Amino acid sequence: MRPWLVRVGLYSFVALAFAGALRFTPRLPEPDRKAADVLTTQAATPSWKLRFDTLDRGETLQALLKRDGLTDSAASRALQAASSLDPRRIPAGMPVTIRSEAPDSTPSEVTLQLSIDRLLHLRRSGDSWTGVDEHLPWATDTIVVGGKIESNLYAAIDASAKADLPAAARQQLAWALADVYEYRVDMSRDLQVGDAFKVVAERSVAATGATRIGRVIAATFTLSGSTIDAVRFSSEAVSGDFFDQDGKSMRAAFLRAPLEFRRISSIFGMREHPILGGVRRHQGTDYAAASGTPVRAIGDGVVIREGWGNGYGNMLEIRHRNGFITRYGHLSRFSSAVRVGSRVTIGQVIAFVGSTGLATGPHLHFEVLVNGEQRDPRVALKQTGGDPIPASERATFSEVRDRLLASISGASAGVSKLAQQ
Repeated sequence: MRPWLVRVGLYSFVALAFAGALRFTPRLPEPDRKAADVLTTQAATPSWKLRFDTLDRGETLQALLKRDGLTDSAASRALQAASSLDPRRIPAGMPVTIRSEAPDSTPSEVTLQLSIDRLLHLRRSGDSWTGVDEHLPWATDTIVVGGKIESNLYAAIDASAKADLPAAARQQLAWALADVYEYRVDMSRDLQVGDAFKVVAERSVAATGATRIGRVIAATFTLSGSTIDAVRFSSEAVSGDFFDQDGKSMRAAFLRAPLEFRRISSIFGMREHPILGGVRRHQGTDYAAASGTPVRAIGDGVVIREGWGNGYGNMLEIRHRNGFITRYGHLSRFSSAVRVGSRVTIGQVIAFVGSTGLATGPHLHFEVLVNGEQRDPRVALKQTGGDPIPASERATFSEVRDRLLASISGASAGVSKLAQQ
C-alpha cells in the first residue's frame, strides 16, 4: 500500500475518534456572569496608597508637594488650581493627605486641612489639576457642665468634662465662663475650695470629631456661699449680654482684672519682695503672664502718667471717676494710642506685659488707689452689678431667667445634654 494512503486512513480515524469524544463528553456549565462582573470590578479597582504629612514651620507648599512625589511643574499646576487658598493664612503644622493610585505613581489627589472644618482637595486628571473646597458640617447641641473648685477653674472643668470634651474645648469653656463673670469675679484669685459652678453652653461637633464651644447661654456660680446667676438676655435699654438673677447687667464700671483670665503669682497682703528682700506690704496684685501680653484698662478714664517709675519700670496711671486711680507696672511698652491726657475706654489695650524695673520675670503689677490711698483691688473693685432691666422688659426677662435656671438646677455634676425646648 502506498504511504500516502496509510496517512489518509490514520488521519480519518483520529478525526472520527475526536468527534465521538466531543459527542459523549458532558457540556461545561454556563459561566456565572455575576461572578465575572465582580472579578472584573475587582480587577479594575486601583490599589490606593495614602501618605500623611504636615507642613513644617517656614516650609512652602511647593516644597511639601515635591517631598511627597510631585515634580516642580506638577506642584506648580496643583497650587495654581488652589484659587481659594490664601498663602498668608497657611498655618504651620497643617495636615496634608496625599493619595496615589499605585505606590510609585504620581499623586493624583492632595487634601489640605485648612481648618478643623475646611478641606481643600486638589485632584489630578492627566496633567491638569482642579481644586474643590469642602466645608465639613457641624452638629450643634446644648450642654450643661457642672463642677466644684478644688484648685482652679481649669482643673474643675477638666475633672468634670474630660470624658466628654477634648482639651481645647475645655479650655474654651473656662475662658468663656470667665468672660461672663469678668465684671464680678476674678477667676484667678477670687475662687475658694468648695465653690461650685454650672454653665449652659452650645457645643458643635464636626464630622471629624472636632469639638468647639459656642455661646454661653446661662451660668451660676456659688462663691463662699453666695450665688451669682448669669443669664443671656438681649435688652433694648441696657448694655451687656448677661444679667444676674435680679435683672442687673453683669457689665459694670470696672473689670475685675487688667488681664484676661490669667494666673496670679502673688496676692495683696504680706509677702517677701523677690528682689528687695524682707517682708514688705505688696500694695497690689501681680499677674504672671508672658512678655507682650496685652494689658487692658479696667475702666473708662484719663491717662495721668506714662513713663519710667523707678522700681515699677515702665508705668501707667489712669484716673477714673469716683476718685479711683489704677496703676500698671513693669510694662514692656505702651500702646501707641496712649499718652498723658488721652482718654481710654474699659477693656482698651493700653500697654503690654514686661519685666522692666524691679522684676524677676515678665508679669504685670497692678494697683488701685482710692482717694490717694492704696487699696486691695479685690475689695476696691468688687461690684454689685450694672444697670437694671427696665420694667417694660421684666416679664420677658423673668420668663427666660426662670426657664434657663430651672434647666441648670436639674443638672448634676459633669456634662449632660440639655433637651431642646
